[in-house]
Amino acid sequence: MKNISRLRYFIYLSLIIIGGCTTGKNALQKGDYDASVAKAVSRLQNSPKNTEAMEVLKTAYDLALQDHLRKIEEAKMANDLFRWEAIMYDYQKINQLADDINTCPACLAIVPNPAKYIKELAESKVNAAAARYNSGLGYLRENNRQAAKKAYYEFEKAQNLQTNYKDTKAKMDDAYWAAVTRVVVQPIIINSSLYKLSGDYFQQQIDQFISSYARNKFVIFYGEEQATNQKIVPDQILSLNFDDFVVGQTYVKERVEKLKRDSVVIGETRDRKPVYGTVKATLSIFEKNISSSGLLDMSIVDWKSKKVVRQQKFPGTYVWRDSWASYKGDDRALSKQQLAMTKRREMLPPPPSTLFLEFTKPIYSQLVDDIGYYYNNY
Repeated sequence: MKNISRLRYFIYLSLIIIGGCTTGKNALQKGDYDASVAKAVSRLQNSPKNTEAMEVLKTAYDLALQDHLRKIEEAKMANDLFRWEAIMYDYQKINQLADDINTCPACLAIVPNPAKYIKELAESKVNAAAARYNSGLGYLRENNRQAAKKAYYEFEKAQNLQTNYKDTKAKMDDAYWAAVTRVVVQPIIINSSLYKLSGDYFQQQIDQFISSYARNKFVIFYGEEQATNQKIVPDQILSLNFDDFVVGQTYVKERVEKLKRDSVVIGETRDRKPVYGTVKATLSIFEKNISSSGLLDMSIVDWKSKKVVRQQKFPGTYVWRDSWASYKGDDRALSKQQLAMTKRREMLPPPPSTLFLEFTKPIYSQLVDDIGYYYNNY
């Protein structure tokens, strides 16, 4: 019986709590008037005769309206360049409260004429856009790249606040091109016909990266030919050159192992009983490593000052490996793995062009990571 009584108590308490939440009473007590109105409206839409929700709605709406109007007046008197955005926000909240109530017949009986400030909201948007527009003009007059970026974002905010405000689109375009860094990437020169195709492929990978780069809208990469055709005056030159590379350094190592195994059947007696003994073999294991490596130098030079603003070197190595074995003696002295190795034959290594391409793969990964790191927040 005690358990049943406790269960009823908790159910009753839960209903009280849920009821307070759904009618907006708790939000009202916490001073969250907008949330209180929203919850009361939702409650009355489902339960039009809920007296608690009616009381909450009347009180919460009056307090919410007064609170927003107070904030609007305070913002108007504030010495804040962007105060109209705060004013706009409060007008939007007031109008949202009215829209919510207008969708609820039971609510309109409590608040017959919820206030809407359509004209005031429109005026605040125009004033907010004007403030951002004027701020953008100020940054643009500073005539430097970082200020031009700030100007671009100010004009963008103005455009979002008031579509087609004055010549905002044209000013955004002006600010963008004043903020952009044009980087011309010079091609890698490889003075060897043997590696030309691989070098061209490596260059294509770089060209693909720079053509698809979109992390920072204020950085544009151009290939050298593209820059020449479009008559681009660069801000920076990014050059890539191999300080050195070596392809196909071959190292062959032989390791000789003396093997023996005891208790191996080496024959049988006349009465066909096995004869055990020790078998021996000499195993020669050959390991071939063909190493290819290079060091790529990346330098970024400021076009006007001709100063190097960044220089990095990226190493890359690729080792092609092969192994095989031969033996002399009794193959029963060898393990299964050793015996399998003796059946392998020395493989032909990849052509030099392939070896070149392989050692450039880790170089490429380092290169694009570093370019991204440098320019992503440039």
